[in-house]
Amino acid sequence: MKNIIKYWQQAALEMLFQVVLHLIVFVFYAFDWNSPGVEPFEVAFFFNYALVAFLINYLLLPRYLYAKAYLKFAFFVILLMAAALLIEEFVLEQIYFPYTRAQKFPGVFYTMLDILPVTVILIGFKFAWDALRKERELKDLQATIKESELQFLKSQINPHFLFNNMNNLYAHTIEQSPKTPEIILGLSAVLRYMLYDCKAEYVLLSKEIEHLQNFINISELQIEDRGSVCFAADLKGDYHIAPLILVVFVENAFKHSTASQSSNIFIEVKVVVKEEGELMFSCINSFEEQSNTEHLSNGIGLENVQKRLDLLYPDSYELTFKEEDNLFKVFLLLKLNQVA
Repeated sequence: MKNIIKYWQQAALEMLFQVVLHLIVFVFYAFDWNSPGVEPFEVAFFFNYALVAFLINYLLLPRYLYAKAYLKFAFFVILLMAAALLIEEFVLEQIYFPYTRAQKFPGVFYTMLDILPVTVILIGFKFAWDALRKERELKDLQATIKESELQFLKSQINPHFLFNNMNNLYAHTIEQSPKTPEIILGLSAVLRYMLYDCKAEYVLLSKEIEHLQNFINISELQIEDRGSVCFAADLKGDYHIAPLILVVFVENAFKHSTASQSSNIFIEVKVVVKEEGELMFSCINSFEEQSNTEHLSNGIGLENVQKRLDLLYPDSYELTFKEEDNLFKVFLLLKLNQVA
């Protein structure tokens, strides 16, 4: 239904544009300082030219030119121009100028000088209108594709997170750990944010940091006394950020540290926002060399977040990975969107 309404709105807008355009072109065509007013022959001659332009615009352009059938397009354009010439010379001039212009044929070139200016202007504006419409349609299509891809990338994060934390919850439940209610409450807060608060393309940075803190609190439970987790945030100003960007790096840090180490786990997360809206994020985690670390920067999560950054922050971010001294480091510089 919306598509039908949009189609008719565009058709009405184009019709209005064509009416105004024809009136303007007719005024310039018929204007004469020596003979003010509109003569009947001027209306008839202009109608002849406008009819040719109409047939080219709404029949030949979509059927042949836009379909790249150039020879057919050229053939029918020449045919219509010839028809307009014949109508002018042997019909209209016989009616309006039977004793003057109708008595002598000035030649094809001279007559075409009357026909071409009007038809070329009308056809040119139609061609430009179609080009602008196609450009708008292309931008709408690109926006739709971008939105679909973003939704797909975002949807990949939730199952990944659930898989890791449901295993953690299951282990605590089997052991009848007193931390189980705390894990459930924390998991509930994180899921509430994922399902409801981060549906928009951008969210408040403060909300995203709150979610990051909740995520770290849950994940820290699986480390217990096997290491330390440090988190610090220093925010200035009110800014927006794409949701579930930063948490991917933190999730990756917990996953690889806990998988490769049974003790001396170290995870440090820092978020700093300067007054000019530049976010500086770092996430450092320890790991053991003998573990499977060759794919640390190529997992689904990190590949996912890089694609989202490319889509949402083109030319507005710097993301680097470093692996040294049994530490895997992520550094992100991101230009944030200020809250309106």
